[in-house]
Amino acid sequence: MVSRKIRFYGRVQGINFRRNVMREALSLGVRGWVRNEMDGSVSAVFSGTQESVDMLLDFCLNRVPLARVDRYTIEDHEEESFDTFSIL
Repeated sequence: MVSRKIRFYGRVQGINFRRNVMREALSLGVRGWVRNEMDGSVSAVFSGTQESVDMLLDFCLNRVPLARVDRYTIEDHEEESFDTFSIL
């Protein structure tokens, strides 16, 4: 299991980014959360297998309808016990 904290910058608010990410995370078995930030970015924590976290990241970067991720940051995150994936 891995846990990553990610911040997405670009056109990621006001286009159902969080809802799409949550739907994909649940289908992949990834746990964690996603939330809008005051600066217009979106933060998330993805916890799951390396493969499922990588697949969710790829979805966020390339396949969220109407989104455009200009850049992102990613770092290891101390593993937490999440029951599911949620929008904060």
